[in-house]
This record gives sequence, structure tokens and C-alpha cells, in this order.
Amino acid sequence: MQDLEEKRYWIWLSLIPNLGSKKIQSLLEQYKDPKTIYHLKEKDLSKIKGIGEKSIRNMVNPQIRESVERHIQYMIKNEIDIISIHNSKYPKILKEIYDPPISLYVKGNTNILNQKAIGIVGCREASQYGKSVAKYFSYHLAQEGINVVSGLAKGVDSYAHVGAICKVNMDKKWGICGKTIAVVANGLDIIYPKENEMLQKEILRTGGAIITEYPLGTKPEKMNFPARNRIISGISKGILVVEAKEKSGTLITVDFALEQGRDVFVVPGNINSSNSVGTNCLIKQGAKLVTNYTEIFKEKP
Repeated sequence: MQDLEEKRYWIWLSLIPNLGSKKIQSLLEQYKDPKTIYHLKEKDLSKIKGIGEKSIRNMVNPQIRESVERHIQYMIKNEIDIISIHNSKYPKILKEIYDPPISLYVKGNTNILNQKAIGIVGCREASQYGKSVAKYFSYHLAQEGINVVSGLAKGVDSYAHVGAICKVNMDKKWGICGKTIAVVANGLDIIYPKENEMLQKEILRTGGAIITEYPLGTKPEKMNFPARNRIISGISKGILVVEAKEKSGTLITVDFALEQGRDVFVVPGNINSSNSVGTNCLIKQGAKLVTNYTEIFKEKP
């Protein structure tokens, strides 16, 4: 982990609970870097508009400050990096969204974060149709040099990652391993879901990356997943929806994508399947229906 002295202050900033990226952005605009903020006295912090007493207590809390060193040692041992919004490796298109994460914890290949990418999202309880469709699209998009972004969850997410990195004999020729980025809703010292431990290892082995805005020790709490979804769409040129129920977390990602000005592609589904109610509704509302990967590739040259 290079530039350790500078990065320790970004780690500290990520550990302050309930501060929020907007408040942190405001602080950075005023003080330029987290090191300066770190050395502010409690009386100085109390004069800053929008910073409450609880946040101030957390910012000067010695236990939080002492925990930074433990984070650093774990990160060095497990090859985890932190990339701040000021770093050239931070995804440029992610900076464009309304509420970009101030920093990203990254395990794996940081060089792919600014490459062309498509997000693929869908049902956790995916049907066989959904699994095969996710794998088909992700494989072919990866073969065209487009990185696949998803959330490492069960179902469609998992098969999107698998399709991107697998070498399978399609059209009587062997493909090469593509690259995929998994955006998770927990710290990188936690593997969730546990059943995807081997998949995570394969993503890293094939030159992909696992990223999160959450520091070490953060559990995959329910409230973290909607925030995670804004990053999936935020680092992607567009998203592809493969199976979504009428009330699905997948539709939260769609909302973020539309808010961020990203294209939304949708694979139609069986009208008799509950997994297709959300996707077919999106098509009725004007999302781009696709049945072949080339229809996405043409949109994103």
C-alpha cells in the first residue's frame, strides 16, 4: 500500500460513523485534505456548520484513532488498498454522481476501475433462465473488452461474475478470461455470502477487483445494500437487468442509474414468472429491451 502516511488519514475519515459523504465533501472543500481535518481541535470542529456534537466526539475519539493502525496492518497483510476521491485511480465517472463515496477500499486490480464497464443486476432467487442469460451476456461483453460489474450476491450477480471470468467453448472457439468488479456492502475482511468465497478468489485470480466504501469490520447490514447499488451503477456506463420481481432491490439500482444518466437495458422474461414482473414493467416504461449482447455493445462502442 503506497503513500501510507497520507492514506492513514483517509482510513480514519472512513471510520467516523454517521458523518456522511456530503459532510465529508464539505470539510474537504474547506480544509483540502483529511490530515488537516484530523489535527483540528474540538473547539475548531464545533464552529463548523452542519457538524453535530456526536460527530465531533467521534472525530476526536482516541479509540477510533488508535484503530487506524490495526486497519493498516490488516490491509498490508491482505493486500487491500484505499483509493480516495482525490486519487487518479478513483473511477472518474463515479465522481459525477450526486453522492460519490469519499474513498474506496479495493482488493485486486485497481487498474480496471477506470475502464469501460457494464453493470449486470437481478434476482437473488434467479431461475435457470435468469442464470443462463446473466452468464451469456456477461461472457460476451467481457470478450468484447467490457468489464462486468455486479454485487457478488446470490443468483444473477454470481452468474454475471462467473460468465465474465470463465473460459468456455462458445461458437467452437475458446474465449479468454474477462474482468469483473464486485461491489460489496461490507468490509473486505468479511466474505458475504459465504458460499461465494471461491468465486471471490477467482475474481481476484483473473485480474478483477472487489471494492467497497465500507471500512474493515463493517457487517453486511440491510441498509448498506441500497447505498452499494449506487456504486454499481455509478462506475458503469449502463446497467443490464436480468430478472426482477415487482418489489425488488434491483429496481433501486435502476433508479440510481436513471438518476445518474446511465442507460438501462432489460432482458424480457416469461410473463408467467414472478421474477419477470419487474423487468417487463421496466420495458413498458421505456427501458431498452435487449435479447442479444451486440445490442448493448452497439450502444457502448
